[in-house]
Amino acid sequence: MEGKLVAAAEEERFLRIKHWAGFPLESVRYCLNAAGLGLKDVDAIALNQDSSANIFRKIGFVLANPPDLKLIAERLHHRRKRGSVIDMLAQAFPGSQFKGRIYHVEHHLAHLASAFHVSPFAEALNISVDGFGDFASAAWGMGKGNQLTVDERIYFPHSLGIFYEALTQYLGFPFYGDEYKVMGLAPYGTPAYLHEMREIVRLKETGAYELNLGYFRHHREKITYEWDNGAPVLDDLFSTQLENMLGPRRGSGDEITQKHKDIACSVQAMYEEAFFNLLNQLHRNYETEHLTLSGGCAMNSVANGKIYRNSPFKKVYIQPAAGDAGGAIGAAFQVWYQQHAVQPRTFVMQQAFWGPEFSRAQIKNILDKNQGRISAKNCTVQLVEKEKTLCTLTASAIAKGQVIGWFQGRMEWGPRALGNRSILCDPRRSDMKDILNRKIKRRESFRPFAPSILREEVSHWFEEEDDVPFMMMVFQIRESQRHKVPAVTHVDGSGRLQTVTKEDNARYYGLIAAFRDITGVPMLLNTSFNENEPIVCTPEEALECFLRTDMDVLVLDNYFLSRDG
Repeated sequence: MEGKLVAAAEEERFLRIKHWAGFPLESVRYCLNAAGLGLKDVDAIALNQDSSANIFRKIGFVLANPPDLKLIAERLHHRRKRGSVIDMLAQAFPGSQFKGRIYHVEHHLAHLASAFHVSPFAEALNISVDGFGDFASAAWGMGKGNQLTVDERIYFPHSLGIFYEALTQYLGFPFYGDEYKVMGLAPYGTPAYLHEMREIVRLKETGAYELNLGYFRHHREKITYEWDNGAPVLDDLFSTQLENMLGPRRGSGDEITQKHKDIACSVQAMYEEAFFNLLNQLHRNYETEHLTLSGGCAMNSVANGKIYRNSPFKKVYIQPAAGDAGGAIGAAFQVWYQQHAVQPRTFVMQQAFWGPEFSRAQIKNILDKNQGRISAKNCTVQLVEKEKTLCTLTASAIAKGQVIGWFQGRMEWGPRALGNRSILCDPRRSDMKDILNRKIKRRESFRPFAPSILREEVSHWFEEEDDVPFMMMVFQIRESQRHKVPAVTHVDGSGRLQTVTKEDNARYYGLIAAFRDITGVPMLLNTSFNENEPIVCTPEEALECFLRTDMDVLVLDNYFLSRDG
């Protein structure tokens, strides 16, 4: 409304299926309710996809690489089966007719807009890098005022995102979104296979890159992508030529050997070579100190954390949902400024809390309904009226080594838990990672946990200093401090930090400050409030997770639930 974000949420949080893809009915319903609108009140719907974009590139590729006629027929069948947005809205909201207009915004333009139009910069270079969208895998251009250009693109079939995803599959992590596991594994290896990676990805003097297509299938074979009404599923992207060079792929249940760790390290190193080749060349072309990043590759927090060291950019902004989900707000902002070209940008996304929230009365009602189950688990419930007292009580429990579920305010937008739907622990304990995995997470031992730190304390604990409210950068923890916070210090001495300010999340700030007052350490271990599922959205889901796991404490608003004994 009036060029400002009101609400944002991903469908997976409502349907409880990770990366769920399909018509986002519950998200639409939530956003309308949060805005106090009905479907009839909406003037425009913006979609971050435009099938007519880059049409001549598509035609040229098809003419040079004629597809199988069965594949064309199958895609036309699926397109007809999906139906139009207006048809799906009519089915979802009977009796409430949408009278506005549908706008299609090219995929990478939506990505660029999702970062620049909510950034603090009056002028910036904007770069989008991902797998593919609308026949392109990357795009860049300048943003000035409320205007945004796309100057160049990298087109199908060349893609840095496809490179990383294919090697993720090769390493035995087959699920959509598993790339973060490769990032976590990489520091345990050495870049012993960097020569091979340079055979796969070839860099250009212009800053662009190309894939050696012999190692991939996506450009010449049918790759099954299942996106509708469930978690995305896709076939292997790499060819047998990759296995001929690197050896047999790792099965998802196979042991992770040193070779796998070295390949993971080499994949990350190759990504960074390509990433910084692009950034540095574009800096020479545009000569600006401000940069925004978007697209799925902008979630590579390890590479992001090296931007200040490896490029001349002085300030970077990455919004919390940099992947495809973020394209939704990018499309909306782009259409808004196309329609209001003279209106200056006034909105800056400094915090990520755009999802559902629940009143104290709603939470009390849920606790009352579940009192029998809560008592059966030997749990007590107390209402702590004063926020400072609640923070001190919770910080004391954390300092004793307890695992805390922390549920406050509006749900975060994006894949990171940022202090409103979080599990919190003591970063000082060297065994806390194992405790957390045993009690709740049950995830691979090589994956690190992240620190949330008071903004004013960053320079005392990290070698780099910046505002990182969305946990999008990995910095090196100062060597002299690493022994104090082993639970959030990765094997290479790094930590994926989140900076917390009183202005943007007063209660979470107060909790970390209370922990600092008790322990002298101004940070907490922060991980997502879930157990092999999407991050919890509702108080019911938070309570269910608490009751079925060995979590020690659950803080729902001002209600403090703890296990006796």
